[in-house]
Amino acid sequence: MSRYALLLAPSANRVYADQAGRLSRAELAAFSPVLTGSLSEIDEATIGGVGYLTFTGDLADRDIAYLSNLSAGYALFERVGDELLRPVPLSPLARFDSDLITIPKYAGKTNEQFTKLLLNLTLLASASAQRMLDKQLTVCDPLAGRGTTLNQALMYGYDALGVEIDGKDVEAYKLFLQTWLKRKRLKHTAELVPVRRQGRRAARRLEVTLAASKEDHKAGAVQKVTVLHADTTQLDGLLRANCADVVVADLPYGVAHGSYDDEGGISRRPLDLLERAVPQWAALLRPGGAIGLSWNTKVARRELAEDVLLANGLQIVAHDTLSHRVDQGIERDVVVARKPG
Repeated sequence: MSRYALLLAPSANRVYADQAGRLSRAELAAFSPVLTGSLSEIDEATIGGVGYLTFTGDLADRDIAYLSNLSAGYALFERVGDELLRPVPLSPLARFDSDLITIPKYAGKTNEQFTKLLLNLTLLASASAQRMLDKQLTVCDPLAGRGTTLNQALMYGYDALGVEIDGKDVEAYKLFLQTWLKRKRLKHTAELVPVRRQGRRAARRLEVTLAASKEDHKAGAVQKVTVLHADTTQLDGLLRANCADVVVADLPYGVAHGSYDDEGGISRRPLDLLERAVPQWAALLRPGGAIGLSWNTKVARRELAEDVLLANGLQIVAHDTLSHRVDQGIERDVVVARKPG
């Protein structure tokens, strides 16, 4: 058995960085089902004054390819004796430059490392876990905001599907993505078109098709981004069923952000949104697909969020505790559930 040390990446968010080791331990454990062998002695350690995640196991090349995508992973080393670290080359899913993720800055943006962690946990809980490295999956964020999750899906080489009720956020995402693609000189098309339901205009749809290189474009190896400017609780007739491999959403925290209720006002309770939206979101999942949600436990208890998922025929996937502090008013947690099939 070999011993390994994973150097944790620095985080721009100090509070998140202080908890990255514990969260990475839970994330590493979630990778176990797709690895060829088991990992043991998973722990946090300080080596040369720097924080590492340490573990023991026998890693095949494909195992390393999987672990290359750990959200807080920066570099992997094999430990030689008590003092030496031998670098292990990583091969992360990184179809585009990292500034696709890091450039956008705006109030309410979810931490990029946490976004990747939530997506990883959801993928690993789904029937697509074994295809995570090889197939062009579809990731849906039904609370897309300005596209952090959508951009992470693009980084992985996947198609991205989003729903966002705020038209300004949809416009901002369109402007950013088009500007970024033009600056990178990547072949793409982008248009914002009306969507009709029962003869009436019901939404707007942003459609972007892009390729990572000229060679991919010529070969037809393109990725697609679709963002609906619509109410995520009223998707009937706007999106087809079974269109997504995973659904990933960071719910309104009930502090600065809320969601619309049935009377058109703003509700600060994420459970109000969940009760109305989960039936819609579950319908989007393919059989065996998974849904991963994060929310503020100070305004919604975990067991109540799980009850909503269970009531809609989803199965809760167990994982190590991921509850962590974001700031004084937000204690964030994660729940993952799978659609049977």
